[in-house]
Amino acid sequence: MKLLLKIAVLTAISLCLFQLANSQSSKNARGQGQQSLSEKVQQLLDMNTKRPVLRFNGNKFRDFVKSAPRNYSIIVMFTAMAPARQCVICRHAHDEYTIVANSYRYSQTYSNKLFFAMVDFDEGSDVFQMLRLNTAPVFIHFPPKGKPKPADTMDIQRVGVSAEVIGKWIQERTDIQIRIFRPPNYSATVAILMLSLFVGGFLYLRRNNLDFLYNKQMWALIAVVFCFAMVSGQMWNHIRSPPFVHKSQNGGIAYIHGSSQGQLVIETYIVMFLNAMIVLGMVLLTEAGWQNDHRKSKVTAIVGLFLVVVFFSLILSIFRSKAQGYPYR
Repeated sequence: MKLLLKIAVLTAISLCLFQLANSQSSKNARGQGQQSLSEKVQQLLDMNTKRPVLRFNGNKFRDFVKSAPRNYSIIVMFTAMAPARQCVICRHAHDEYTIVANSYRYSQTYSNKLFFAMVDFDEGSDVFQMLRLNTAPVFIHFPPKGKPKPADTMDIQRVGVSAEVIGKWIQERTDIQIRIFRPPNYSATVAILMLSLFVGGFLYLRRNNLDFLYNKQMWALIAVVFCFAMVSGQMWNHIRSPPFVHKSQNGGIAYIHGSSQGQLVIETYIVMFLNAMIVLGMVLLTEAGWQNDHRKSKVTAIVGLFLVVVFFSLILSIFRSKAQGYPYR
């Protein structure tokens, strides 16, 4: 009986010691986890004081983005800045991304809840393979908890890569409003000033002969060029700041945006040229009916008809590629 009692007492003591050891180990694990999180945040803050956009390789990406614990959001731009990669839009996207990061870094809303990072393909190709990325640039939001959702990847094909658009997308994903502050750019002011001085000097030198100001053909040409610029979408470019060109899905360079919700800078020049050729063809067709020389009138009409048919077909094909479902039925 005494032996059984001793065994029961020893068993109870062993259980108590086991529970105490487990509770202590769990407390130590929680303490180590909290310390690890604080160290990660402190390291990010230290790096953020040196540069607004943190440059990550594969190891840093796994340490600060993929591994837990993490109580902060981090925006990562995946890019390929090396000239050998021939990413035309990457430099422009990086400049706009840096503007957003600088605006947040020196704003009143700055905290340790949001960080900006960048992974270059030549420094973190394993990260591209891990995330199955085959194009650049790509903007992905990594939330504090869980994996990124489809909406956490910015659709740059539709909205572009301007700093204002990136800031709006970040606000939608993190509820952190970033007021964009662009560095002052005096190039436009200097250009307008030099143009004004040139025009003023020209008018001063020609002050005794200003008959050219009454030239109807000159003002008609200026008006037509202005119409071509507005119809081609130059004002849209000024507002949205789209890229000049971008990479297509097969790795080539695309000159026409694949959606009717966007356009590229070079696309506006292409549309402007096509419209100009169509107008020239219409003018030649009109002039052909007023010429007295039958042979010259015939040649003019053929050239005008050729310009209208060819270039109108080209601009229609561009519209068809951008407007899904055309022709409408």
